[in-house]
Amino acid sequence: MGVIETALVAIAIGCDAFTVGLGVGARFCNRRQIFRLSFHFGLFQFIMPILGWLLSRRLPESVMIWAPWIAFALLFFIGAKMIGESLFRKRADPAHCNDPTRGFSLFVLSVAASLDALGVGFSMGIVNRALIVPAIWFGVTAGVMTWVSMKLGNRLSTKFGRWVEVAGGLILMAIAVEFVL
Repeated sequence: MGVIETALVAIAIGCDAFTVGLGVGARFCNRRQIFRLSFHFGLFQFIMPILGWLLSRRLPESVMIWAPWIAFALLFFIGAKMIGESLFRKRADPAHCNDPTRGFSLFVLSVAASLDALGVGFSMGIVNRALIVPAIWFGVTAGVMTWVSMKLGNRLSTKFGRWVEVAGGLILMAIAVEFVL
């Protein structure tokens, strides 16, 4: 893969990380949260293509048919949860809301946002292409895109309030539907 082609693929598969970062940044945007989400999204965008490449050597292509359904379930659930928390929580008591940049939610978001990278790696393995340098590009690009989107989501949230959080949840749900379409 050439430099331009690698950069374009990195941006394309980083769009999910950007969108999720936008939604999460609408509510959770301190330095630690930005670092955690950006680091993990970048790490998973690096690891998942390598995993996909390795799987292409072991598993038949038909197994990858389940990946979009897994992404759908994960993203749809998290998006619905974000909307519910945004609409039904009391503004004075934000402690009742789970931080999606920690624990199992962080893992789920990282996997869901990088499933397309798994597919790219799987495809690259099938056609026997080198992967390490593109995987580094994918990871760095996703990390930067997540950082930018969290900052942007936070600014929009400050200006437009909880409706940005609802929009973030709807965006996650729309991405979930896109995975199965």
